Amino acid sequence: MTVGTKMLETIASCESTIANLHSFSLETQDQNAKTMFQNLANQQQQIIDNLKARYEYIQSQEPQYKQQ
Repeated sequence: MTVGTKMLETIASCESTIANLHSFSLETQDQNAKTMFQNLANQQQQIIDNLKARYEYIQSQEPQYKQQ
């Protein structure tokens, strides 16, 4: 498994986490919990953005990690 593949799997996992956090936010009636889940989803999105930037850098620097 290449670094690129691992990065893509990690990004997909993070995106799944965001979906769960949004779901939790919609399912709760507690406004504090809703806000917390939304904040966590926003933080997770920032993590994804950073991972995607790193993945693009890896691809540009290390062509062997490109998905085929």
